[in-house]
Amino acid sequence: MGNNVKEQLQARFFDEVAIDFGHYWAVIKRNLFYVVVFALVMSGVAVWAAKQLTPMYLSTVSILVESKAASPVSVEEIYGFDASKKEYMKTQFEILRSRKIAEKTVRRMELHNNPIFMPESSTPSLMSQVRGWVSEVTGGAETPSARLSEEEINNAKVKATAAKLLSSVAIVLVKDTQIMELSVSSPSAELSSQIANTMADVYVENYFQEKVEMTTKATNFLTESISGLRTKLDKAEQKLSSFYEENQVVNIDGVTGLAGDRLSQLNSQLMTAQHELEANRAIYERTRQQVDRETMYSLPAILNHPAIQRTRDEELKAVRKVSELEKTYGPKHPVMVAAQAELIAIRGALESQVDELLSSIGTQYQSALERVSKLQTEVQVAEENYRRLTGLETTRSALQREVSVNQQLYDSFFSRLQETSEIMDFESSNARILDVAEVPAFPSKPNKPLIVIATFIASFGLGVVVALGLDMSNSTVRTPEDVERKLGQRMLGILPLIKGNKLALRTYFDGSNHQFSESIRTLRSSLSLLNIERQNKCIIVTSTLPQEGKSTVATNLAFALGQIEETLIIDADLRRPSIAKLFGLPKYQPGLSNLIMATHSLDECVVKDEESGLHVISAGTVPDHAQELLDSEAFANCIKALKSKYKYVVLDSAPSQSVADSLVASKVCDSVIYVVKAHDTSENLVSNGISRFLRIGSRVDGVVLNQVNVKKYSKYDSYAGYYDEYEYGKS
Repeated sequence: MGNNVKEQLQARFFDEVAIDFGHYWAVIKRNLFYVVVFALVMSGVAVWAAKQLTPMYLSTVSILVESKAASPVSVEEIYGFDASKKEYMKTQFEILRSRKIAEKTVRRMELHNNPIFMPESSTPSLMSQVRGWVSEVTGGAETPSARLSEEEINNAKVKATAAKLLSSVAIVLVKDTQIMELSVSSPSAELSSQIANTMADVYVENYFQEKVEMTTKATNFLTESISGLRTKLDKAEQKLSSFYEENQVVNIDGVTGLAGDRLSQLNSQLMTAQHELEANRAIYERTRQQVDRETMYSLPAILNHPAIQRTRDEELKAVRKVSELEKTYGPKHPVMVAAQAELIAIRGALESQVDELLSSIGTQYQSALERVSKLQTEVQVAEENYRRLTGLETTRSALQREVSVNQQLYDSFFSRLQETSEIMDFESSNARILDVAEVPAFPSKPNKPLIVIATFIASFGLGVVVALGLDMSNSTVRTPEDVERKLGQRMLGILPLIKGNKLALRTYFDGSNHQFSESIRTLRSSLSLLNIERQNKCIIVTSTLPQEGKSTVATNLAFALGQIEETLIIDADLRRPSIAKLFGLPKYQPGLSNLIMATHSLDECVVKDEESGLHVISAGTVPDHAQELLDSEAFANCIKALKSKYKYVVLDSAPSQSVADSLVASKVCDSVIYVVKAHDTSENLVSNGISRFLRIGSRVDGVVLNQVNVKKYSKYDSYAGYYDEYEYGKS
């Protein structure tokens, strides 16, 4: 039993989470008539409103913007922007919709005085704009002394009309082209065409006018600049001429280079002479030192001299000769004497050569010293000459550059002046009209059919949203679909709403209320089919709140069951009993409470209704402890005894939300029938009430929806299975 209860609760939760599109479709169908009526009413209002709108005519002119205007000479445009940039088309777009173009168009067509474009109804608004404009100009509030001239008023009107014109203009850049489409909307078809064409003409002419103005300004600027540049050029040329005269030079090109070469040569010669001087000085100073003869001979300058080397060789030969002769001859031998004389002669010659060489070394040193001094003087003179020539060259170059720069500027400005003068008389524009604006045959707006259709669709959608919103905000149980979708319970049957006075006790047997009778029989059949495999001896009928019709359901269900089997109905609402009053029993009639407390016997408590054959047990004496009685073992024994005697025992119990009497009583019953009043009881209250029965393990067989407006809801799908039977019951 516990698992079944858990499954039922989980099923109800997931049913609530899932979006039931079928339910929403049913809601739309149920309210379709009201939604359509609302949409039709709003469409009628839209038709009336559309008729009040002034028709507006749209006329469009196409303008081709040239990427580069034609020019008679190859000269850079003076107008001020590069037509090759991608921003060029955007710039032209902004120029076309500028206030300047609009004001020129207004003045040319006198739109500020046109009653069609500026009707009388717009006069207050126009005057307000004029007053605001005057306030801005005067810097304060308008005073009686502030008189507007006719020109000021006219200018203010032009500005206001231009603002209105710009609001009536639409400009579109055709993608991947150099075409702009200018569209103008006005109350007149002819006026729309005229404004569009005029505005396009003004735009095309504006480029040429602006270019002429800029060219004129450029010409004036160039003329003034050339005069100043001519003066500067003359001064520079005069300076250069004076330089040549003052320095007595005609052409110094290359002279500076020759002077530089001469200075380089002298520096090279000086360095060589200085090296030679240093070498001679070292030899000279060594020879001047006090040394012996042998040491003198060993000096490199003497030793390496060719003549000295030859004499030294002869001396060595003479010495060897004397040495050899000494071995053979004596000192006085003529041969020996001759050899000695030859050696002495050679050594004498050597000394003479050395003395001459020493004398020549001194001479060479003095000569080198004089050469170095001379070269130093020449280098100094060459340096002074080079510096002088370099200064002259620098000064001349600066003067020549000044002349050249001024000449180039003068030539450039003069050439530009000539080119500008050439294009002054050449009329060219960057744009031309591709397609003129035609007079439209039909107004572009308002699109009355579209307004009406859109209003109908929007109103229909709003009606659907409102219907769904009301349905979502309505938390009551209204239809069999709600029972299954919201409560997760079986729908056992519905009871129609009976208009008039309170439902009579024996309405079930009244042939005039066949729908009610058929609904009770349907409920009986549902219970029989539901419990075909088990015997539901004891059936308890309850509801969430009082006045939901549980006693009516219990009584009439007992009547229906009593027609086929012996049935007993018990008033188990011991707090607010109603069965005794329904059946006309006296208040002292012993009933259920007396039977439980054993103050009376069963026969004393049971009363038979002679008209229906139904056996009835009233509540009896109202006790102070009703719940304890229903939860007692004595009550359970009583029900058990009654189930053995009767085929069906029907209990009319107390509402479950008020007290727990029905909960404790349901524990000894085989089936619980939950009665819900349509369009009255909150879904949450009903759901909580049913959940309480499920939690204690009671078997809830389903829900009976009471007091349903059969006539209103019989055409909807969720009631079809029930009302077909009722219609059948009419025949």
